[in-house]
Order: sequence, then structure tokens, then C-alpha cells
Amino acid sequence: MPDDIPGIHHVTAVASDPRANYEFYTETLGLRLVKRSVNQDDVSVYHLFYADHEGTPGTSMTFFPYTDARPGQVGSGQATAVSFLVPAGSINYWRDRLEDVGVDLEEPRERFGDTVLAFTDPDGLPLELVAREDAPPANLPESPVPHAHAIRGFFGVTLSLTSGDATGDLLKAMGYRQTDREGRRNRYEADGDLGYVVDVLEDPQAPRGIPGAGTVHHVAFRVSRDDHPDWRQLLMDRGLRPTEVIDRKWFESVYAREHGGVLFEYATAEPGYTVDEELDELGERLVLTEWLEDRREEIEAGLPELSP
Repeated sequence: MPDDIPGIHHVTAVASDPRANYEFYTETLGLRLVKRSVNQDDVSVYHLFYADHEGTPGTSMTFFPYTDARPGQVGSGQATAVSFLVPAGSINYWRDRLEDVGVDLEEPRERFGDTVLAFTDPDGLPLELVAREDAPPANLPESPVPHAHAIRGFFGVTLSLTSGDATGDLLKAMGYRQTDREGRRNRYEADGDLGYVVDVLEDPQAPRGIPGAGTVHHVAFRVSRDDHPDWRQLLMDRGLRPTEVIDRKWFESVYAREHGGVLFEYATAEPGYTVDEELDELGERLVLTEWLEDRREEIEAGLPELSP
């Protein structure tokens, strides 16, 4: 059996305007652009990675910004909210900060004993800030957000499903344990310090999600390279159809769409974002994998300008 999963590695979503996306996640949320590359399956589109200073697994929110993307519909069969972890006492700061720049947000509410502030990004992607006493130290030395309130990384994701039984069983096989329930929301937790929560929200009447700008493309979980064969076997034993191991340069991945329709990725921590850039230079230039480097001129000509 593979080792239990400690939490989320990264979350990837679809956006529209890359410049608006960049400005929101770096200037408003205070994250660092740690990798500027392209979608390896569609090199006409950026792949932008925002994270803490080092791009630590568990902190990395990534995007495919299609300039002609139609708005998607958030709904069943998707990750319908991405939650970031902030320190206890930071919600009022963030409410004021987000209101000042015109972000669409809700009033803070309590969920499982935590204060949660829900809002959306420029494409309507549902985001949340969850305030916790156990938030780890900040690792964003040059962030426009004060360290006392800075985002620490992921808290978790919400999966909206017509039925959560099969997904819950898979999460338990991945090392998550069910810890609580509120109405139709079931909470599963792993033994990590970032991205350790998956909430499964069951609603048989919810409309089916439609991919597009403002929706999550996939949720990636942290695994070890040695465990990839065991993860593939576990997924196949559960009736899923995992891919072969795919080299993404900064991590190696296996993908499978779980029974509720959400695309899961099982990604390694190694070799990380500094394998092809110095730490202090992360995100400053377009980085291509060696198998795309000979197409650099063509790729750069097809991308819109993005000047940090």
C-alpha cells in the first residue's frame, strides 16, 4: 500500500485574462508568481503558478488563462471552492482589503468552528479564507500583505457531488479520515499542515458544472515518486482509469477522474520549481521544458504580454 497522502499539492483552474489573473493573485492576495510556463498540452496558453516564496507543495494555485475562454458554470462534479489558510484574527483585515479593491465577497461565517470569508476572483472562481490558530508561519517575504495576515497555503477544497459515497471511500483509501458533518457537508482530513481538508458537499439536485473560466480544472495531491505504481494500482482496483506517470518537469503526475467526476492528480514534491530557475528568479521569465525549448520562438509569439 502507498503511504497516506498528507494533503493537496496544487490546484489548477481556468482563467481568462492572464494579466488580470496575475494582478489579482500577486497584488491582491499577495502570492508570488513562482513559475511562468505554458500548458504542456496546449502551448498557446500560459500556465501560471502562484505560491509561497519557494513554491512549497501545498501552497501552489495554478492557472490556464485562455484569453478567449467562456465563463464556466460552477456545479456538481467539480471542486467548487478553494480555501486558503490564514492566521486567526485576520478575517477583518482581509474583508477590508478585498472590499477596498471591489472584490465580490460574502459576510464571514462559521463552519466547523472556523471563521470563513468567501469571495471570488476576477473570473468568478469561488475562493475562501479560513482563519485558524494553527496556521504555520508565513513564507512570503516580499508580499504586499503583512506577514501577520499573509496566506499560508491551502486549507483545502470543497467537492460538490450528487453522491459522495464513492469519493469518500477513495479519500479514506488515500489516508483521509472523516472528522465531521454539517448538513450535506462531510469533512475529511489528512495528517498534514497544509491543504489537509477535503469537504464533500452532497446535493443530488445541483446543476452539473460546466468547464470554463472561473472553474477548477483539477486538484492535485502530494505523493512520493516511489508510490506512483501503488497509487495507479489502487485507483484501478477501485474501477478508475489512471494515466501512466507523466513527467511535468517540476513534478511527476498520475491523473484519474474519480467517481463523482472531479479530476484528481497525484503529484510528487520533487524536483520542485527550482530545478530550472534560481530561487530569487522564480517566475521572472517564460520557462519551457527541454522538450518544448526548440519551439520557444513560436510559443512566445503566440502568447499575450505578461510583464510582472
